[in-house]
Amino acid sequence: MPGPAQDRILVIKLGALGDVVQALGPMAAIRTHHPDAHVTVLTTAPFADFLTAARVADQIRIDDRPGRFNIAGWLSLRRRLRDGGYRRVYDLQTSDRSIAYFRLFWPGPDPEWSGFAAGCSHPHANPNRDFMHTVERQMEQLRIAGIETVPAPPLDKISADVSRFALPARFAVLVPGGATHRPEKRWPIDHYRALAEALAGQGIAPVAIGQASERALCEAAIVGIRAARNLAGGTSLIDLVELFRSAEVAIGNDTGPMHIAAAAGTRSVVLYSAASDPALCAQRGLAVTVLRRPRLADLSVSEVQAAVTRTGSP
Repeated sequence: MPGPAQDRILVIKLGALGDVVQALGPMAAIRTHHPDAHVTVLTTAPFADFLTAARVADQIRIDDRPGRFNIAGWLSLRRRLRDGGYRRVYDLQTSDRSIAYFRLFWPGPDPEWSGFAAGCSHPHANPNRDFMHTVERQMEQLRIAGIETVPAPPLDKISADVSRFALPARFAVLVPGGATHRPEKRWPIDHYRALAEALAGQGIAPVAIGQASERALCEAAIVGIRAARNLAGGTSLIDLVELFRSAEVAIGNDTGPMHIAAAAGTRSVVLYSAASDPALCAQRGLAVTVLRRPRLADLSVSEVQAAVTRTGSP
């Protein structure tokens, strides 16, 4: 816990995974800008261990995200925020929910606030903010708050022992899943299966990853391929950093784990449909290729194979 006279800073980033990864650089910049302060990140449970491992703050606190009519939950959250003694809050979520958190400080005293809430001390008032890529938008927000330099996501501090997966020396990671309510963002599973066969033919084992609910989907992408691995449901976010770091290439839909792959420096090919705009949310990294078609079913396996080669030969 901070000492009684120590400056206290709060960073709000609740989710989702891709947004959390892209906020790691801003979090590191905030940590550097306030070297003697006690920095707390308010996030949700799925990202607590990941952010702890990234060492971007002194403390990680869990937001239970009270529902609209959970009066007791909102009062508890208000008490926690007001009792935190925060001098400044960096709202990297900038959603209706986090703006509501700004109002929880009423009737004051209000901390300095960097974000999009009406009446805050350091508003990101650019009318085009919704048309900026997440990275540039957060960099501009921090410049307004006096932070000029934002590094890449500091995944170098994260390490994990992934020997339990007994992976071969050469492998590629496939990410065939994504949000279940956005099926239009998924490349057809038979295309993944054909790509997996082609990779195996080059001596590169296909390794499918995803949530536990995607295990059957991942199995369909690699079924019958002797060297393949299905790790769906068996990896933490920290494990994924190490897996991607060791992989020769990652191919996947526009979904959170591909942001980890890109930030880890893995050669990455990310597949987009008209359902999401890479100009606003594309994965950023040293070797990222984005392929986009209005309908992902129209993106051929040969085109993806060619992109893998262009991104850098295994």
